[in-house]
Amino acid sequence: MQLIQQNPDIHAYLASSEAIDHWHPLIQDTADTLWSATGDAYSYAKAAFEFVRDTIPHSADSGDPRVSWRASDVLATRNGICYAKSHALVALLRAQGIPAGLCYQLLTDDDGSNAAVHGLVALRLPGGDGWARVDPRGNKPGVDARFDLDRERLAFPVRPELGEADYPELYAAPHPATLKALRESADRPQLWRNLPTSL
Repeated sequence: MQLIQQNPDIHAYLASSEAIDHWHPLIQDTADTLWSATGDAYSYAKAAFEFVRDTIPHSADSGDPRVSWRASDVLATRNGICYAKSHALVALLRAQGIPAGLCYQLLTDDDGSNAAVHGLVALRLPGGDGWARVDPRGNKPGVDARFDLDRERLAFPVRPELGEADYPELYAAPHPATLKALRESADRPQLWRNLPTSL
């Protein structure tokens, strides 16, 4: 999919913020550990993706009621939904100088009801041809997301016949609607009620 940078300045996709706090010692330490085990940008990006996908359970899968939204909190609590896990992966990528941003899909249940926005990540490796989307949501039966920069292996390929869609915008910062849902929810049941149904 052809992504459209919301901000034309590539440096925006390396910046830190309250949600993508890659200056935080926990993010820095994790990034340094992963880098020392890999040593090049591609291997590091793959390791960071697999770290977030596999070692931080999606709270809907684990049943964890806590809501995290800062990247450092996601790593500290080992908990988060798709938006939060995406913040963590973007922070880890940016910590090693790899441009990364946030992108979104509109997904539904199998009958087309209960639309909700799903969050994922796009990254751009040095010398690469462009942005590639990856989904660190976390695998489970029926979900098999992979790190593949040549052919997308996302958790949820969209089903246009059900009204699902890929949003083409690539955001340097979390979309306000997703961040609002995370920040204003005391627990995951409330978060489920607050999930945005469109962008």
